[in-house]
Amino acid sequence: MSEISLPTPDARCDTIRVGIVSISDRASSGTYEDKGLPALRDWLGQALLNPIEYQARLIPDDQATISQTLIELVDAGCALVLTTGGTGPALRDVTPEATLAVADKEMPGFGEQMRQISLRFVPTAILSRQVAVIRGQSLIINLPGQPKSIQETLGGLKDPQGQQLVDGIFAAVPYCIDLIGGPYMETRDAFCKGWRPKTAVRPAR
Repeated sequence: MSEISLPTPDARCDTIRVGIVSISDRASSGTYEDKGLPALRDWLGQALLNPIEYQARLIPDDQATISQTLIELVDAGCALVLTTGGTGPALRDVTPEATLAVADKEMPGFGEQMRQISLRFVPTAILSRQVAVIRGQSLIINLPGQPKSIQETLGGLKDPQGQQLVDGIFAAVPYCIDLIGGPYMETRDAFCKGWRPKTAVRPAR
């Protein structure tokens, strides 16, 4: 259970369906508690004004299973699918391969920015292989496996005064969803400000 008290969604915003997928042999087998799905729910609940319908999956590091799960979530109407885990160089880390296998388009800027953020903390960030792709009208993004890294890559880095030092990848997600025909995502700007060109911003309610 999350220990974070999440803000109430704004019912005037579009409801969005989001797929969240935690990929881990050990967590899916019950060897240890999964922390990826709660971390994704907590972060998204703080970042978005929209009501969110989650489609959650906890699955093993199996390429065919991962690909099939992503296809099912896209077919279920998820405008955004976030995965966590399985993006390193280990033999069982196959999340990027499974993601690319179902892609219509690759979006390399997301992975590039995630590695730039993580390199601020650990030199081994260059070993990460996260990718992002578009399938149909859905954006699929591979995230790191640790909750702290999930928060950093989604939200970016701020100084002690709260000023943004490096943008996280989520700043670009709402406009990307716009461009592929998805619902209008609205962020809580004090937590994570999404960016759009002025011509794409809806009038304030």
